[in-house]
Amino acid sequence: MSTQESKTRCIGILTSGGDCPGLNAAIRGVAKAAINRYGMKVVGFQDGFRGLVENRSIILDDRNVSGLLTMGGTILGTSRDKPHKMLIGGKKQDMTAAAVENIKRHHIDCLVCLGGGGTQKNAYHLHKKGGLNVLTLPKTIDNDVARTDTTFGFDTAMSIATEAIDRLHTTATSHHRIIVCEIMGNNAGWLALGAGIAGGADVILIPEIPYNLHAVAEHLMERRRTGKRFSIIAIAEGAKSVEEAQAIAEGKTRKTSPRREEVKYDEHGFAYHPVKEPKASQLTRQIQELTGIEARVTFLGHVQRGGIPSPTDRLYSTLLGTKAAELLARGEYNVMVAIKGRSCQAVPLKSVAGKKKLVPLDHPWIQSATLVGTCLGDRSIIAQPRVERET
Repeated sequence: MSTQESKTRCIGILTSGGDCPGLNAAIRGVAKAAINRYGMKVVGFQDGFRGLVENRSIILDDRNVSGLLTMGGTILGTSRDKPHKMLIGGKKQDMTAAAVENIKRHHIDCLVCLGGGGTQKNAYHLHKKGGLNVLTLPKTIDNDVARTDTTFGFDTAMSIATEAIDRLHTTATSHHRIIVCEIMGNNAGWLALGAGIAGGADVILIPEIPYNLHAVAEHLMERRRTGKRFSIIAIAEGAKSVEEAQAIAEGKTRKTSPRREEVKYDEHGFAYHPVKEPKASQLTRQIQELTGIEARVTFLGHVQRGGIPSPTDRLYSTLLGTKAAELLARGEYNVMVAIKGRSCQAVPLKSVAGKKKLVPLDHPWIQSATLVGTCLGDRSIIAQPRVERET
């Protein structure tokens, strides 16, 4: 294939944060277009920013990115390390200088980072503090990256969670039970809300709407009184009760991961997170006590972000990857490639880093859920006309 003149000669690429379907497809999209269309050299760094700091890299060519479109996970590996807060020998150290030095050693013009909200911040840090040219793609099953309509990985995860809820219906019906299904989403409820609506969950609890436990129990009892002898609750892992949300707002308790408390260190200086009871398990016990109805809990966990990407995510990943190569060829750096309608557009990375896209209470999904009688955990949440905003 003939190549076109490019202002970028060599790029680095890494995947960071949690794995999700579509990462390999995005790597393929960037690399194939960059190599075959624009004649760029592509250097892949292994295991996210840690591989960049440790200078663990491989050369990507057309041959080793072929066949990635349908593969789950990431051939480059990933980690949650931050270049400016990297755990080295049990202590956090700023390794920004090492990352910058390795970029220069490979003569890389721009570093392409595939990841979610944390990756956007880390990439922006390397640009602002390290002076590097960066370009990012929005990846996460949580769909909470700002300034993009959606993220790749979300559609696959929502399909998996929806199928799980579908399957739970049959066993819930057979045993006349309440089944609580925990779905990923620590800060944003897009995944639990979307899968809950698509799967016909009777109660959907998301982080954006603190739930009233007694309102949920009353909704379940009302279903039983009207002859509906089973119920499905879809709950995001980061959902909070009204009391918990109030305590956090008043500073009486720290906001932590739903399954982990603050970091502790063992006698060797290695960090670990004490495990606590998941919210879904706690809710299941409380619901059974309040209603007297047998209840069970199911955790989907990492199943939601495993396996092959859906056709939609393969499409999004390819569109984002090839658009990234186009921008790199024009020398447009320090942006995130966002999905806007049916196309991809560059948005300033500065406007993305440190921001989250949460579910607004006037979103059409909220309105539709309430109109079909779904309980969102708060009696005050009722169907309201959506207020259109300019974007």
